[in-house]
Amino acid sequence: MLNSELSHFARIIVRGEKPSSLIEHAYANYSGEVAIEVYRNNYRGNLHDALAGAYPVVKQLVGDDFFRLLARRFIEQHPSRSANLHDFGPELPGFVAAFEQARELVYLPDVAALEWACHVAYFAADETALDVNELAQVAPEQYSELVLRTRQSCHLLHSRYPVVSIWHAHQPGAAADFHIDLDSGTGNALVYREDGAVRVIELTNAETDCLHRVASGISLGEATVGTLEHHPKFDLQAALLKFVKHNVIAGFTLGATS
Repeated sequence: MLNSELSHFARIIVRGEKPSSLIEHAYANYSGEVAIEVYRNNYRGNLHDALAGAYPVVKQLVGDDFFRLLARRFIEQHPSRSANLHDFGPELPGFVAAFEQARELVYLPDVAALEWACHVAYFAADETALDVNELAQVAPEQYSELVLRTRQSCHLLHSRYPVVSIWHAHQPGAAADFHIDLDSGTGNALVYREDGAVRVIELTNAETDCLHRVASGISLGEATVGTLEHHPKFDLQAALLKFVKHNVIAGFTLGATS
């Protein structure tokens, strides 16, 4: 096929355009309409499977039939724009939030956002671990000048709902008799990858505030001052130990504080 014909064929499959007469008469044993529908089903099936792979907890929460409906409606409005199926589906959390049939599942958009963060973390580029010995060579009087670099696989997410508990309750091997109180308060999720596996842990509001500031590229001194203004009892040492333990920090530089 010429490029123009390929483009036309893609629009037929993705956008539902009417096939040209050339395509209609290209199949000897069955109609062009039947052939096109086979291609469309394969296209939708591949994208459905991509969504199911990226959003397994969402699928568990709503069931196979509802997820199939959700995926089909989503695919109709958000056709794939990449040859890599791993890139498909970042708009799903926003789509779920506006999806009328899911409006009673108020926590579902945030669960979807957490799952996409997990998906991105899994495929993030590999990075070398923080050299703790090198960090130990920094003089204490220079700590405030440290500019910490967070790992590409690390993502923060804030929710009005306990999404970390919901996520853990739907992982392989989780107990079946769980109970989650949706009114138990807000949650802060830290997503990161360790030893090839994605991890999700809960952070306090103060830890989340600090890590947001650190990830923005400001010095540790500035990040600490800003965090303490909103969280006077913030324990910087404990937070840093947690960040290092969970491979949040990839490296550091020394820069002058502003």
